[in-house]
Amino acid sequence: MSFSRLFNFLRELNKNNSKEWMDAHRKEYHEVRDFYIQWLNEMDIQLAKIDPDYSPTNGKQAINRINNNLMFHPEKPVYKDHFGAGLDKEKGKGDFYIHIGINESFVAGGFYRPSKKKLDSIRSGIDYNGEKLKEIINKPSFKRTFVELLDDEKLKTAPKGYSQDHRHIDLLRNKSFAVKHDLTQKEILKDDFQKKLIEIYKEMLAFRSYLNHTVTV
Repeated sequence: MSFSRLFNFLRELNKNNSKEWMDAHRKEYHEVRDFYIQWLNEMDIQLAKIDPDYSPTNGKQAINRINNNLMFHPEKPVYKDHFGAGLDKEKGKGDFYIHIGINESFVAGGFYRPSKKKLDSIRSGIDYNGEKLKEIINKPSFKRTFVELLDDEKLKTAPKGYSQDHRHIDLLRNKSFAVKHDLTQKEILKDDFQKKLIEIYKEMLAFRSYLNHTVTV
């Protein structure tokens, strides 16, 4: 089993996106899913070795459902075009998300549109020590890996309780604090793919640790 077969399965599913097709290919789906779960288990072990604050998350816990939620998004197809999973999964922590798909693949981490309570905590942390966050995201190796914070909706003015001329107003206006690294299928199919993801995790570690600290203090 390999990522090549995983991509082939997703391509066929995308062309035949129906419960009838999935029922007829249920065995193949479980083989591909089991491969991905085992691969996640291996990643879980490796990440726990390099991060003392890592929360062990086995593959079955990490992997997301392949079904789209049609109750809230009836316009979407029955099944997704990707396998998604979140490692280092613990309530209150920022994400470490791996997305393997035929139209898009990437690794992302941080807080994407967090709750008001978490967002307020992050902003309080930036108000107290935003210099540290700027030091992290302006590090040359960080910028090479992620370029910048995820481009998402921002406030047009200062958040309540902060002045327009706050020294960190550029950060305080963000509604998301997350980063993303795009992946190609060619990279995923290489033998050193796991090693590449571990290096991305290491580069993201200080960023996620800073954010996790702000929402727990």
